[in-house]
Order: sequence, then structure tokens, then C-alpha cells
Amino acid sequence: MKLFSGMYTRVMQWVRHRYATYWLVLVSFTESSFFLIPPDVMLAPMSLAKPEKAWFYASLTTVASVLGGLLGYLIGSFSFQIIEPWLQPLGYMDAYQLAEIWFEQWGFWAILLAGFTPIPYKIFTIASGVAGMALLPFVVGSTIGRGMRFFLVAGLMRWGGEPLEEKLHGWIDRIGWATVALIVLGYLIFR
Repeated sequence: MKLFSGMYTRVMQWVRHRYATYWLVLVSFTESSFFLIPPDVMLAPMSLAKPEKAWFYASLTTVASVLGGLLGYLIGSFSFQIIEPWLQPLGYMDAYQLAEIWFEQWGFWAILLAGFTPIPYKIFTIASGVAGMALLPFVVGSTIGRGMRFFLVAGLMRWGGEPLEEKLHGWIDRIGWATVALIVLGYLIFR
């Protein structure tokens, strides 16, 4: 069943749209404080569609993400009581409690690691504000962690370029269904 190849074609058309860069900035900014979709979902296909702009996209994503992280920091500093009731129903309470422990033990290194890994970065930006982490180490750690992640994604897409785009188009249905199977299997194992 060719469900994912049609979606892939549509996404590759969207990422070539003249406003795609603005959407990338918006997603990058909001994901760092409250939005659920990571910017990699746009950064990777945009870098693949226009490899010559990959470094520009990675830079833009990094800056917007760190600025969004500052919003998360401010939310944690001034408004945590408002958002705390939402953490449990959204499934973020355990991640938030883990982030608190990490900040107590590692501080700067926790935010750097959170910026690079698939751990929800927004949890760490908010937790850093709640914990009162010093702003300069927060910004430096966020910039390094997010930058490493986004430049790695953009670099891999740039390196692959047009040949990778063609190969992905041929493999996308198998990759998509394998991902669905892994998600279902993971759900069945860990529920």
C-alpha cells in the first residue's frame, strides 16, 4: 500500500513553498516551549529539497529554537503554577521530574544534552526556569545542544542531496510501515 509515498511527495512540495522558511522558524520557536512537533520534521526535508541552503536552515532553526527556549525559561520562571496541571494529562510529568533531578546534578550539561537528544526540550526549558538556572549557561548550553542536533540533521540531508531524496522516495513506504509497526510493538510492550 503506497500511503507514505504520496505523503512524502506532498511534503517535498510543501518544503519548497516560498513561505516554508517562515513555518520552519515558527515551528522551531514554539516547539522549544509548548508545541509538540519537533522542527526536524521540517528541517530534514527542507535541507534535502534545497541542499545548498541546509546550513542556513540549520542556523535559522537553532536561533529560533533557542529564542523559543527562552520563552520556556520565562514560563518556568513566572507561570509554572498555570501549566503544571497540564503536565500530567499530556504525559510530561515524569519527564519534568527527571529534568528537575538532572538540573540539580548537572545543570549546564543537562540543558546541552536535552537540546541534542529527542528528549522533549520544552520540558527542560521550563524546568530550567523553575529551577532558576543561570541564564548565560542556559543560553550557551541550548545553543550548543540545539546547534549540534540541527546541523547534524541538515548536514546529513545536504550530504545525501538529490540521490538520497530519490532513494527515500523509493523506500518511504517500507520505512513508514516499519515505523508504524515499531510504534505499535513499543506500545504493546510498554503499556
